[in-house]
Amino acid sequence: MARVPYFDRSKLEGRAKAAMEKLPPLNLFAMLAHSGDLVDGVTKLGNQLLSHTALDPWLREIVILRVGVITGSTYEVYQHRRIAQAYKIADARIDAVIAGDMAALTPLEQAVCAMVETVLALGRPSDEQFHQMIDLIGLRPLQELVLTCGYYFMISRFLVTFDVDIESQEQMGGDRPPLILPGMDKAL
Repeated sequence: MARVPYFDRSKLEGRAKAAMEKLPPLNLFAMLAHSGDLVDGVTKLGNQLLSHTALDPWLREIVILRVGVITGSTYEVYQHRRIAQAYKIADARIDAVIAGDMAALTPLEQAVCAMVETVLALGRPSDEQFHQMIDLIGLRPLQELVLTCGYYFMISRFLVTFDVDIESQEQMGGDRPPLILPGMDKAL
């Protein structure tokens, strides 16, 4: 159960109100709305990372899932499992990432998981790991990977700190809202 009540959307003003009108009725956003106009900037960066990067969507979801697992954010893992499924990633591969079962992953997927763990634990990868990732995915996608790691670390810590609840079916009107991101051919 959330540690404080979710923000009443009817009390929003200014940039926060405009930002929240564009967002689905997720508890993350209802809790984040307490921050006022910050909700606008925080959600804009999240949208950029989800929709406007060169990083392969599955690799991005690996980053987010691993960050969610490492930080103990059940909410983040739940939401991004759905997104990975919407990209038609097999449940067995998603489960392997969540479980940290490196033997079940490709060498590229293993390298991405290792990079996430290094960035979170040490902050700076070795020169060898850094150059290996550039060789595997390129400079721009590597920068996006690191930014995604940092952004979702922040979001996951927020979710855990405020004990944000996963939305109930009732709360979502009896069904989950359609989920459509770039590159998807149908909604989940």
